[in-house]
Amino acid sequence: METTIPDKAYFRIGEVSRILGVEPYVVRFWESEFRSVRPERTSSAQRVYRRKDVEELLLIRKLLYEEKFTINGAKRQLTRMKKNPGKSADLFAADDRERLAEVKKGLQEIRDRMR
Repeated sequence: METTIPDKAYFRIGEVSRILGVEPYVVRFWESEFRSVRPERTSSAQRVYRRKDVEELLLIRKLLYEEKFTINGAKRQLTRMKKNPGKSADLFAADDRERLAEVKKGLQEIRDRMR
């Protein structure tokens, strides 16, 4: 699912939540969990997200909702992606899926033997 970000520099939390397709409290939670998302505050203390923050939040949403990472797994994946910017999240996720498929197969064999 490709999401387009409007051509502007700053976004309020309501706009960000609509772009991401999540509730504002989810955006605030991700902000507290992922240090790479740091919105500025207006004089009235409202959050104002930069385009960079919205792009980071879209990546976080992809890792959590599409790639099925946990919060800690998504943090580690973001760190890996920043260390190796040429590799995409899908490459790491594919490796993880292969390992998990092998583990699942082994566990199913053990279960079948116990029956």
